[in-house]
Amino acid sequence: MTMNYDITELIDRVKRKDMLAMKILYNQHAKPMLSASFRITQNKQDSEDILQESFLKSFQQIHQLKSPRQYPAWLKRIVINNSLNVSKKQQYFESIEKATDQYNEEDEHWYKGIPFDKIKEAIDQLPSGSRSIFTLYLIEGYKHKEVAEMLQISVSTSKSQYRYSLKLMKEMLLKLK
Repeated sequence: MTMNYDITELIDRVKRKDMLAMKILYNQHAKPMLSASFRITQNKQDSEDILQESFLKSFQQIHQLKSPRQYPAWLKRIVINNSLNVSKKQQYFESIEKATDQYNEEDEHWYKGIPFDKIKEAIDQLPSGSRSIFTLYLIEGYKHKEVAEMLQISVSTSKSQYRYSLKLMKEMLLKLK
């Protein structure tokens, strides 16, 4: 049974080092945060470690949070930044020549009828840099400017790598049809 707790009350309790409030926040947010991390790192162990470090950091720096209602977004930003730091060691971007091939958007529904698990497999097979951009932009909802800042790349690189990831996914997935 899941209970709903007032986020303002929970944050106030965490500020007073209330372990039960910390546990409740963890239980409420761990699963989506683990998923967000895994989409970037593609490594379960790394993502589990990142999750623990991110919650610890959020609890240690909880006094910096301006509004308790912003906690989920603030925590997600911590998780994503920590995930990016871990994945940067393995990340690479395709050359600009390859990445700037134009993605043909004339058929926007080419993916219809392809099972979700196959789409997820295709995302997992993207080059790490393109996968990070694809995940941050399309799945996590960040703007290209924000993605560029997080990855310390140009906005045009974010956009071209995103188009490149779409092109690669289309090629991979259309082979399945």
